[in-house]
Amino acid sequence: MLDAAAMPNRRLKDTLAARAMLVVTLLVASIVVFIGIGLLLKAKPIFEGRSLSDLVFSSAWRPSKGEFGFSPFIMGTIWVTSLAGIIALPLSILSALYLAEYASAPVRAVLKPVMDLLAGIPPVVYGVWGLLALSIGGLRIGFNVLAGGIVLAMMVIPVITAISQEVFRTVPHEIKEASLALGATKWETVKHVVLRGSFPGVAAAAILGFSRALGETMAVLMVVGNIARTPSSVLDPAYPLPALIANNYGEMMSVPLYDSALMLAALFLFLVVLIFNVASRLVLNRIQRRWA
Repeated sequence: MLDAAAMPNRRLKDTLAARAMLVVTLLVASIVVFIGIGLLLKAKPIFEGRSLSDLVFSSAWRPSKGEFGFSPFIMGTIWVTSLAGIIALPLSILSALYLAEYASAPVRAVLKPVMDLLAGIPPVVYGVWGLLALSIGGLRIGFNVLAGGIVLAMMVIPVITAISQEVFRTVPHEIKEASLALGATKWETVKHVVLRGSFPGVAAAAILGFSRALGETMAVLMVVGNIARTPSSVLDPAYPLPALIANNYGEMMSVPLYDSALMLAALFLFLVVLIFNVASRLVLNRIQRRWA
């Protein structure tokens, strides 16, 4: 039995350890705030004499003349990411359904590590693959939105598949058994019970996957064309925001406000990715509480 005199010391140690871990956690979390404030301060000079709407909706990008219109870059990001979503979502959901509901244990044991491996491949490797298989070799579709969308889709499919599979497996087994007992087929159970019950979680997985896609630089930069013009079709080149920052930062800093413009582009990306990640986490927490 513990000595009664030692109990206060144990409680004190527990309290100190808990508070120390809280401080460390808050310090790590505060990095996000510091990044946001730093980007905002660096981007602030570009707002002198320019409104946010002028910067966002203008298509004139002539830094040497002091014209910084982000519309082509924002639209390029939207085009590439949207196309990646159209390609990746059906493939990811079907793959996750197979792994969660249809695959045998040995098959799942082989395919799940493969998905994890694909999720861990560096973006530059996907970029080289896209360059060789899509743009200058293989399909030879050129440097355009289509090539960028396919490369991004290949990058986010493992992420969305892995998260969606875990979400599907959170549906209680008893509910699925009840559906089958009422005469529903396996597919009807998957469609009406698993998919419907997991929809918010799948949406969160998609948001989390594409928050990664929005910030990818090297893979897209290598295949998308990098021409500052708003695309009108998937066969047109584009210039997403991450590629703008990667291509130009450090090379044209002698141009007035150029550094501030690039920091504003980084701030746009930072805020969008932050919102996407927070939204996906809130939805996933809701799913966990729902089936708990």
